[in-house]
Amino acid sequence: MRRLLALTPLLLAACGLEGTDRDSGEEQATAGAGDTDSNGADSMASRDPAPGERAQDELPDPEQRPIMQAQVVLDRHGFGPGVIDGRMGLSTRNALEGFQEANDLEPTGELDEPTRQALARWNNIAATRVVSIPEDWGSTRYQPLPDDPAAQAEMQRLGYESLDERLAERFHTTVEVLRQLNPGGRPAGMSGSTAGEAGASPQRTPASGGEGGSATAQRIAASATPAPRASGSSAATSSPGATGSSGAASRPAGAATPSAFRAGQQLRVPNVGADQIDRSAVDDRQWLGTLASLGVGTEQPEVARLVVDKSGKWLKGYDANDRLVATFTVTTGSENDPLPLGEWGVKGVGRNPTFAYDPALFWDVPDSDPKQQLPPGPNGPVGVVWIDLTKEHYGIHGTPEPDTIGRAQSHGCVRLTNWDAARLAQMVDGSTQVIFQA
Repeated sequence: MRRLLALTPLLLAACGLEGTDRDSGEEQATAGAGDTDSNGADSMASRDPAPGERAQDELPDPEQRPIMQAQVVLDRHGFGPGVIDGRMGLSTRNALEGFQEANDLEPTGELDEPTRQALARWNNIAATRVVSIPEDWGSTRYQPLPDDPAAQAEMQRLGYESLDERLAERFHTTVEVLRQLNPGGRPAGMSGSTAGEAGASPQRTPASGGEGGSATAQRIAASATPAPRASGSSAATSSPGATGSSGAASRPAGAATPSAFRAGQQLRVPNVGADQIDRSAVDDRQWLGTLASLGVGTEQPEVARLVVDKSGKWLKGYDANDRLVATFTVTTGSENDPLPLGEWGVKGVGRNPTFAYDPALFWDVPDSDPKQQLPPGPNGPVGVVWIDLTKEHYGIHGTPEPDTIGRAQSHGCVRLTNWDAARLAQMVDGSTQVIFQA
């Protein structure tokens, strides 16, 4: 793994970030990610069968989800499909095209027969798995974010608004998909529940042995009662001028929404992996917790060259041998703040950065609004990462709105999901070349 560059304080006009790594002191782990196991990740980490072995699933998924299974495999190998939802969309097509390029296949962006054959070596990786939500995730304080930047500035951290939202980010998906995978608050396939619709595709067919009738499944059922209607919110709000918005606010305001899940219960989730964490490789305790909370491992390839394509809405990373090792879908600029085409470099990496909200720097915010210093957190305007570029005021960063990547506009910067940004932050250093092309 490549050691991260330190990012000294700076002012970024286009996206308004002050790149400081600040210890918020609040709940180490929105930061922390629950009890850990031997691989250094959290207790919900993936446990894959050995190559050639069949996975032993105590509660088999009653549905075959071929697109979600492909997304899971692509995500594990650095070809990010964005939100894992079992649907073919822009992010999944970009991921497939990256995988195809890296494996000398025709880059169709489709799950065609040659690509299925190439992915077949990982057919023993299931599309979903069942986990137990850590008990300490229930003791974290979840609260809606206020609309007013001044009120946000008073907070210690712009953390998750609900347990549901935190779980969705941990498993690279959405709250809607989690609810569909867990009808009635129980994992699909459990006795007394019906199969969810998440990951549905025309090709899916029922799988055998998925009724959860075994003694093990019955024990799981006893601990997976429907969640109480706890307070929280899955409707995110944001301050005006947040990066990635084409308007004054990047997320719609909304009243608190009850959580569907609770700590301690069983949950069916997309089977994301590549989440092994080597604690000796990371000095920053807060960052270590962020990686665990996002399901992102510390073992990442080194990238010598990044290419961001405006029209394709993708970012590709190449190693020193010019081999493609990573592909992510991104949002790049807008009509008012276009992507600055050209060749740039990496000045530094900010992890869990704060955000300098300066209305004068945003075309869609009144200049008369007061400046604010917003705290760090996954729901901050630039998410959990800021990769500072040699192009003044521009960077590559995360987002509080993963489902908008590739669709909504930004204020000129390059925006990824938080989990993809966290992965990319470990791939680059001061020698990485960055190319923005049309």
